[in-house]
Amino acid sequence: MKENTNKDLKKPSPSTLHLLKTAAAAAFGVQSKENLEEDFSQKSVIPYIIIGIVFTGLFVLSLIALVSVII
Repeated sequence: MKENTNKDLKKPSPSTLHLLKTAAAAAFGVQSKENLEEDFSQKSVIPYIIIGIVFTGLFVLSLIALVSVII
C-alpha cells in the first residue's frame, strides 16, 4: 500500500492576497525562504506569472505618473 506524503496531497490554490504579497516581496527582494518554498511547491505557475505582469505594469504606470507630476 502506498503511503501518503506531502507531495501526494493536493495543495489549495494560492489566494489573491497571497499572490499580491509574494509579488511585492519579490519586487523589493525581501521574500522569506519559507514563502519561497511554499510558492515553488504550487502546481501551476500561471497565477504567479499573471500577478507578476500586472504588478510590474502598475509599478511602471505609477512611476510614469510620479515623473509627470514632478516635471
